[in-house]
Amino acid sequence: MNRKIRIGMIGGGTGAFIGAIHRIALSMDGQYELVAGAFSSDEKKSRETGEQLYIDASRVYPDYLTMLTQEAMLPEHSRLDAVTIVTPNHVHFDPAIQALNRGFHVIIEKPMTFSLAEAKQLHDRKIKSGKEVLLCHTYTGYPMVKQARQLISEGKLGSIRKVYVEYPQGWLSTFLEGSKHKQADWRTDPSKSGIAGAMGDIGTHAFNLAEYVTGLSVVRLNASVRTIVEGRKLDDDGAAFLEFENGASGVLIATQVASGAENNISIRVYGEKGGLHWCQQENNSLYLQWPDRPTECWRTGSSYVGSYAAHNTRTPAGHPEGYLEAFANLYRNFSLTIRAKQQGETPKPEWIDYPSTPEGVRGMAFIETIIKSSASGQWTDFVK
Repeated sequence: MNRKIRIGMIGGGTGAFIGAIHRIALSMDGQYELVAGAFSSDEKKSRETGEQLYIDASRVYPDYLTMLTQEAMLPEHSRLDAVTIVTPNHVHFDPAIQALNRGFHVIIEKPMTFSLAEAKQLHDRKIKSGKEVLLCHTYTGYPMVKQARQLISEGKLGSIRKVYVEYPQGWLSTFLEGSKHKQADWRTDPSKSGIAGAMGDIGTHAFNLAEYVTGLSVVRLNASVRTIVEGRKLDDDGAAFLEFENGASGVLIATQVASGAENNISIRVYGEKGGLHWCQQENNSLYLQWPDRPTECWRTGSSYVGSYAAHNTRTPAGHPEGYLEAFANLYRNFSLTIRAKQQGETPKPEWIDYPSTPEGVRGMAFIETIIKSSASGQWTDFVK
């Protein structure tokens, strides 16, 4: 494929936060061209967004099913290659299934679906379609997160014993959904968000980060999930004890009522030989701690980092890289994988290192398990 990947967007109309982020990320490396969209369930708003993005009016659609159907009928040299789905949770599953059925690759926001049953169906459909799916767990795109994973996979910390992962936010410290705040409205609405609030929105990020960095699966947990703000329909605060497949224990905290907190997701991992610490607010640094020598600070862009961190680093050492670059790393690796497979080649390990449907199924299993555990007050095994 000696051209840009033609992509269409579902959702992400004017004023939508994450749609704009996706458009920046997909454009950063010149790998994609946004050529079509069904940007809103409001046809007028979709048209207006298409005009603002200078997209051919004939390829701005009133709804996603019309877009997918008509794009699939276009000649191969002009129709879409992929779609990116940036809608609320309840409008993830059907667009993704419909896109895969029509031969399009899929990029989708997290959590992957509205329920675990839908996640399993989507995973099966992805396998049968032969197409690729990218699930946007953004934090796995940071170079030093990838460095942490590589160090642990190489045994540098020894057998993992303890994991602490947390995601504190404060933006829902008040009843924001009562003020016609679009993001708060749907994220706290069970009919659109699903059975979990904070745990579905950011708890899934913390859970994914813990499993990604350690390379270990959580097998059971004991949770306390609560709703702090009066009148709210879903959880906005919670924590869980974790047990990993190798016997390691962990603690996961996710809250959206930590007044003053922003998005400082962080992780600490301790093994028999040493530990490490990474946090988003200082994302270019990875701290390694040892029992017999001083703490080390590994930095993005330095000559000593491993192949995964190096591949996902964009600027010389000392030049800040952040959230947008991490997001773009997912998009770039996805495009490199698509191109390699289309040419009958095996993608490099660094290219296929992005979340997909298996991580999406794990995320939905986490949501259902943590809500079930909190309701019972007991340790609860993950759904097999």
